[in-house]
Amino acid sequence: MKRIQLLSGIALIVLSFTSCKDEKQEKAQKTVDSYVSYVDSVKNVAAEDLKADWKSVDAEYDRRAQEAELALADLKDKTAATEKVNTSKVKYEEFKKEMTAVFAPPPPAPSPKQQLRNALFGEGKIGDDMSFSWVNAQNIHSVYQQFVHTVENNKDNYSREDWDEVKLLYEALDSRKNTVEKEGLTAEDNRKIAGLKIKFAPMYTVNRMGAKSEENRDAKK
Repeated sequence: MKRIQLLSGIALIVLSFTSCKDEKQEKAQKTVDSYVSYVDSVKNVAAEDLKADWKSVDAEYDRRAQEAELALADLKDKTAATEKVNTSKVKYEEFKKEMTAVFAPPPPAPSPKQQLRNALFGEGKIGDDMSFSWVNAQNIHSVYQQFVHTVENNKDNYSREDWDEVKLLYEALDSRKNTVEKEGLTAEDNRKIAGLKIKFAPMYTVNRMGAKSEENRDAKK
């Protein structure tokens, strides 16, 4: 009788242990599935709806991700679950990168001086370092062409300070030309550049004087 009771007790303990083990695995699997579902659901929310609560969304992701990683240790066969977790992790990181770019504040508008440089040479070509290293024998004619034509189109709108900046940039471009001439500048391009320089010189002189006179009149008022 005692032997039967002992065997029954052992069987009950084993059954209880197995049941607990099954519950632990089931809970772990649910944790992994919940993590995967969270990532998929976040990705389906419109960016404008996410923006206000993004910090909370991201913090909740971190919590669920940690729980999913811990849950993997409780799974007997973790191969499929690990793959699901890793796939969702990649999905979220790509999504987070995308949202970070969407939520980032717009870059500050360039200063008036930088706007002038962008117009004369192209967006971002000339910065504070005033480097003309990108100008070479193959493109220098087109650089002069854009510069002179832009000045011609905007000459009536430039202030005296604008003209001073134009002159500074023009002299820097001329300095680069002295280097480029030794690097294979063709005679034809050199001739065309000379024509553009002849066009620029009187345009600068006349309009800069006009801008200064206009400023003097405004100051007297």
